[in-house]
Amino acid sequence: MGSGLEARLRRIKEMGGRKERSSSLPPADLSPLPAIRGWSSLPGRVLKRDLVSALRDFPREFPRAADILIPDFARYAALAGRPPLPSDLLFFDLETTGLSGGAGTVAFLAAFARVVPGGDLLSPAEKSPVLSVRQYLLLDYPGEADFLPALLEEFRSGEKPPLVVSYNGKSFDMQILRTRCLMNGIVPPSLCQADLLHPSRRLWRGTLDGCSQGEIEGAVLGIDRSGDTPGEMAPDIWFHFLKTGETRALEGICDHNFRDVRGLASIFSVLVRIARDPEGAGKYRADPEQLALLWRRAVKRDGPSCPDGALPPLVSLTAARLLDAAAGQGCPHALYLRSCDLFARGRGEEGRALLSRLASGKYGKRARLPALRMLAVDAEWRLKDAGKALSFTVEALASADMPGGFRAEMEKRLKRLREKAETGG
Repeated sequence: MGSGLEARLRRIKEMGGRKERSSSLPPADLSPLPAIRGWSSLPGRVLKRDLVSALRDFPREFPRAADILIPDFARYAALAGRPPLPSDLLFFDLETTGLSGGAGTVAFLAAFARVVPGGDLLSPAEKSPVLSVRQYLLLDYPGEADFLPALLEEFRSGEKPPLVVSYNGKSFDMQILRTRCLMNGIVPPSLCQADLLHPSRRLWRGTLDGCSQGEIEGAVLGIDRSGDTPGEMAPDIWFHFLKTGETRALEGICDHNFRDVRGLASIFSVLVRIARDPEGAGKYRADPEQLALLWRRAVKRDGPSCPDGALPPLVSLTAARLLDAAAGQGCPHALYLRSCDLFARGRGEEGRALLSRLASGKYGKRARLPALRMLAVDAEWRLKDAGKALSFTVEALASADMPGGFRAEMEKRLKRLREKAETGG
């Protein structure tokens, strides 16, 4: 066992029974802190640095329809008493020693970013907002008692509680932070979070190969991160640093963490722009069917006459246009919903034509079976044609691998239709 590792284990053992360590205690028993350019020392084994990054076309305010794509907007508004502002956002990203959330996984690097006026950090003539980024770096296990309070203080700064924006942060980053707080006898923070992984999946899983943050940055935003240190190397890099004290690779993962939080702000900006102009979302490669479904659900949820502060009436019109556009592009779910709308408006022939397209099998089984069911319902109750309804039902039941609940419903319909045919009803 190397002498450096022995010393670290000895320090950990000496601190084993202590929940907290005074931040004023000088680290006399610790080796000197490594010098990393651009970083300053905090009490314990923690470094900090501040960076500024330009933001291009970042929205100065958010449309009320933003909560269609990011439902956490509405939750924040309910807690804060008003919709979020750019100054309420706190972009957050962690680098950890593992990809699981177990008790042995430690966070060693954190980035926080806020949107501030350009003149505050750049020249007074700079009017565009900029991203102010602060990073904290843990240099060894004993420093965690100082590292965690520094992170928690970032969440408490500001007049209002922040809306913490992350990518998979609800399931990973915040869970790691919570676990480490509990392991150190610290009360975990209670925060309002906006996790961009979920809206990103809804918008892009149908048009991109994957929905990782890096894939969206490259395919949607055109961000080139070639030469960047891969995030999955973070654990090995930190452990290598603990063993050798070599900082070059560690600086690379710190830069990766900075780029992650900057890319997070860019993805957020795109989501807000799509919320403002969903009909122009094609330039961002958004799935037209998912957009239509999101807007349609919002209208169904809030209704055309929503209370003051909810979705404006224009959303209903936008939802209809998005659905028409998606149906025009042959999106099967949009075609099905469009047919339902046509029936509701008394335009049965047009509705049947759309359902017949879906029932042809061109759009797959998931589209074909609901279409056959709807055609059977239409034939039985609107057209009063039991024979035609029976034909659609038999055709549907001939499909293999039909979901159990769907099959039970269609078999019940088949029995009823046969009884009607026998009695002439």
